[in-house]
Amino acid sequence: MYRSSVTLAAALTSLLVASTASGQERMVNVVELFTSQGCSSCPPANANLIELRGRPDVLALSFSVTYWDRLGWKDVFGQTKFTQRQVAYEQPLGERGPFTPQMVVNGSESLVGNRMRDVEAALEQASPGLAPPISIGAGRVKVGAGRAEVTADVWVAFYEPGILEVAVKRGENSGHTLAHTNVVRDLIRVGGWDGSAAAFPLPDVKKGLKTAVLVQHPDGGPILSAATN
Repeated sequence: MYRSSVTLAAALTSLLVASTASGQERMVNVVELFTSQGCSSCPPANANLIELRGRPDVLALSFSVTYWDRLGWKDVFGQTKFTQRQVAYEQPLGERGPFTPQMVVNGSESLVGNRMRDVEAALEQASPGLAPPISIGAGRVKVGAGRAEVTADVWVAFYEPGILEVAVKRGENSGHTLAHTNVVRDLIRVGGWDGSAAAFPLPDVKKGLKTAVLVQHPDGGPILSAATN
């Protein structure tokens, strides 16, 4: 169904944050694309995410949703939990409901994913603040101390880097081969962060997958810190 060629930008080979003297760090911009192989408007958004993944200031993640599976093609990467993540964003971001292709920047801004100029403008205007440092390794995720107004969720996303190509045989994209990047394969909440330094067991990761960690206000709130290995 798909081919994988793993090519990562050098800036994404380590934690995507810059250290500061305070012990906290400047957060990378997180761009989440909610997409579907059953949506004819999504291929240009997939291409935009492929372009964005090369930016050193961006952690790009692709989530395949499931509500367009009824149109004749079941997205091979789609999971209900990814749809639920998107739905959680809609009310806080002022949307009437989920749509594709949607990009969410830092958990705080909703954009149409195939409008690259809008996405670039949002990233230019984004000013991620100081964030608690995150480290990933030795079977654990560590989140450093920082300011927390509420107990935040700590999410682990396992994603497949590089380019994945899927030949779609039915539905709106029938006969086309669609390219994806940084495809999220699993999303797990590993605990809560209350501002104190904390460590969480890292779930087992399948071979070939990368790990991203998101510290985020609950119920579709802003992302406070993010890192990948």
